Amino acid sequence: MILAEDVRFAYGANPVLAGVSLSAPAGRVVGLIGPNGSGKTTLLGALYAALDARGRIELDGDPVGELGAREVARRVAVVVQEHAGDLPLRVSDMVLLGRLPHRATFSRTTGDDDAIAAAALTQVGAVHLADREFAALSGGEKQRVLIARALTQQATHLLLDEPTNHLDIRYAHEILDLVRRLTLTASTSAVVVLHDLNLAARYCDDLILLDSGTVAVAGPVDAVLQPEHVARVYGVTVRRFDLDGDIHLSFSPRTEHR
Repeated sequence: MILAEDVRFAYGANPVLAGVSLSAPAGRVVGLIGPNGSGKTTLLGALYAALDARGRIELDGDPVGELGAREVARRVAVVVQEHAGDLPLRVSDMVLLGRLPHRATFSRTTGDDDAIAAAALTQVGAVHLADREFAALSGGEKQRVLIARALTQQATHLLLDEPTNHLDIRYAHEILDLVRRLTLTASTSAVVVLHDLNLAARYCDDLILLDSGTVAVAGPVDAVLQPEHVARVYGVTVRRFDLDGDIHLSFSPRTEHR
């Protein structure tokens, strides 16, 4: 379980998070949504101690700040938007980096490591890329490889910053469906930053709607994706349709009446 209470962070004199709380128990996908600059990526970084945020942040009951980097990496797999695309690595080697937290320093990979990495590439539909140079891949291909690397860590928590970025419709749905299935079958928790609210509606269990570094509303998907909440935070007109148990949102600019 990931637990965060009253998390605060500022870049210099500019506050980015102002008392944000979050709970991501095993078996749940928690989506972070909100406009650009609302603090989603910053909150994600605070959860795995990439940022020195104030407040209480725990992994399975242990304060994240008291865990070493290797232990955090054993428990948390992270996929961020920025990555070193120019590293001269083959895809298979990039994915094997996910095994580093489980190996002794300077030890070689084992057959088990290779099998885990190959299975992860298969899960994300990228096994055919294994011998390609990572830097030469398209944005969508890189994204799938980075998710495969995260799966190779076999961590109990997944943190993903816009995992569907650069992906076409098919792979966007396949990746999020994979994340959801992992939480159900492997007792994993996931926190996912998403801009597409319809994807969030389909694949998340709970949502946290951030607005200027604070929580505007949080809870189950049905409660958070009410038109009045979304319209207030995003500044758009929102229509909601509930079709066969699925939530669909339609957006349009607000028109000023004169």
